[in-house]
Amino acid sequence: MINKIVQSIAEAMAGIQDGSTVLIAGFGAVGQPNALIEGLIEQGARDLVAVANNAGVGHEGLARLMELGRVRKIICSFPRSSDPVVFEGLYRAGKIELEIVPQGTLAERMHAAGAGIPAFFTATAVGTLLAQGKEAREFDGKQYVMEKAIHGDVALVEAWEADRWGNLTYKQSGRNFNPIMAMAGKLTIVQSQHIVELGDIEPENVHTPGIFVDRVLHVPYGDPSGF
Repeated sequence: MINKIVQSIAEAMAGIQDGSTVLIAGFGAVGQPNALIEGLIEQGARDLVAVANNAGVGHEGLARLMELGRVRKIICSFPRSSDPVVFEGLYRAGKIELEIVPQGTLAERMHAAGAGIPAFFTATAVGTLLAQGKEAREFDGKQYVMEKAIHGDVALVEAWEADRWGNLTYKQSGRNFNPIMAMAGKLTIVQSQHIVELGDIEPENVHTPGIFVDRVLHVPYGDPSGF
């Protein structure tokens, strides 16, 4: 019987290696897998490459992971969003590497990984510093730069509902980077607000099929009637 539901945060985070590339879903605080980030802190993996929309806020979640010296490099679109005090301090001290990727390109690089596409060409960043050192080609008289897929050793995802097969539904704007990161992770770990019986999620509401999911942890909060 397929059952991807785990019983503890330790079981959910087991086996994550030092040096892993970790995809951390969410858009700011929306759809962010906070319990899993805390679990990663407790688990102890170091020298991580974090991939996220921004570089953390305040001293919690991703920011705390960086503050503890556990992140070697961050790949993100908005390193200076609201209250990025931890990242700025580390970056100015030369203690963390930064790769800035335009938001649409960041999403597509992970989507490409999930779809088995090694690289693609885009007009975004042509003629800017972000294009330096990248292969460029002309198509129909227009310049494009090549961007490589971003594969995650681990993807940390937040869902609204999940069943024991790992089929997922996201609520409203929580459906941001979560689906594509779930596809791009070799090990996809999910915290879900609600666990439902197999078959309770209507097929058209399965935003991420269970084939992309390895572990599901129930982290209950929110009203199940609010979907």
